[in-house]
Amino acid sequence: MKILVAGGAGYIGSACVEYLINHGHEVTVFDSLVTGHEKAIDSRANFIKGDLANRELILKSVGINNFDGIMHFAAFSLVGESMQDPGKYFRNNDASGINLLDAAVKGKVKSFVFSSTAATFGLPDKMPITEETPQNPINPYGESKLILEKMLRWYN
Repeated sequence: MKILVAGGAGYIGSACVEYLINHGHEVTVFDSLVTGHEKAIDSRANFIKGDLANRELILKSVGINNFDGIMHFAAFSLVGESMQDPGKYFRNNDASGINLLDAAVKGKVKSFVFSSTAATFGLPDKMPITEETPQNPINPYGESKLILEKMLRWYN
């Protein structure tokens, strides 16, 4: 499969890139390198340096590559920072996420994997957290991830 990994220069994204390549997939990393690291990108992957906020670039990148799937790890993820600057998190994690979702639809991408977070559950009433646990985030980071989860349902 041809897979685009948004945020493929980050900790989780780069591990997924390595796994995918080791299992025979053709991988393209799309990353701004704002929080990711170029050295973390597997040398066997294609690399597009870009920010999901750049709508035209992500639309073009997905449109010309005929990807079978997209894995989305490109998000800001510092809870404390999200409390100090919530707009940064909603712009990056949600507004820029819309650009990736639109690119997936326009590019007719069949599979989409989104890396969310347990922060969408806030302080759960009981453990362990299950699919039935109510989602009630207590910080902008968790809220921004939950918003994109909801958008995915509508885009589906």
